[in-house]
Amino acid sequence: MTARIGILGGSGLYDMPGLAGREERTVATPFGPPSDAYVLGELAGAPVAFLARHGRGHRISPSEIPYRANVYGFKTLGCDAVLSASAVGSLREELAPSHVCVPDQFIDRTRSRADTFFRDGIVAHVSLADPVCPAVSAVLSESARSAGAVVHEGGTYVCMEGPPFSTRAESNLYRSWGASVIGMTNLTEAKLSREAEMCYATMALVTDYDCWREATEDVSVEAVLAVLRGNAEMAQRALRAAVARIDPARRCGCRDALRYAVVTDPARVPERVRADLAPILGGRLR
Repeated sequence: MTARIGILGGSGLYDMPGLAGREERTVATPFGPPSDAYVLGELAGAPVAFLARHGRGHRISPSEIPYRANVYGFKTLGCDAVLSASAVGSLREELAPSHVCVPDQFIDRTRSRADTFFRDGIVAHVSLADPVCPAVSAVLSESARSAGAVVHEGGTYVCMEGPPFSTRAESNLYRSWGASVIGMTNLTEAKLSREAEMCYATMALVTDYDCWREATEDVSVEAVLAVLRGNAEMAQRALRAAVARIDPARRCGCRDALRYAVVTDPARVPERVRADLAPILGGRLR
């Protein structure tokens, strides 16, 4: 089965109930194994591939997630869009725990992860001015709202390294920048999805107020998991609705991101790199 839409499940979302024709598929990539086996099937009539980004059993930390392998795997399975669900902390009073944010911008605070396919003899510069797909984000917002969530459309997601949570000084700094939520995974996925010419959008599930809000207790794993358990069913309903609403003929620039991005002379690209990146590059190198 060819998957059309990839789904990345984050903390608390390790499976996708309701998949018809369920099949597990292990994918080999030049970047090592993905986080887990992909689960293929049909959801609301749409072919999908589900992957638990932290692995089943939550055994992979944010800094250790094989981001390139995960995105590469979705591409080789025929996906043209990736929907993400992930836990985040709120940096704004109005973004309360159990609310959903569908961000449209990111700030990168990571420092020790591979976040590009283009290295080792090939260089490409994709545009990341608008890092998520507006068409797919709109569908995700509408679907989360129809599933009963309080949805905040737009906002800036700070992607920190982790796995420890923020210091209070960091949390207040990000608030002074006007950021909305903070998490540890999504920007890396957005960058790689853009390089792979797949649409990317994320449903950020607010679990806590980070540590800036003195009126509440500091963020803890127990509090995060309690909110996630309450939100898991809503997130699954939202994703099910979203995959049915995504237009395969949507108009966006995501699936044409590499048209002018590769700057390396094709004759200079090493054969091994050319072969490894064939699913990503398609026919871009002549």
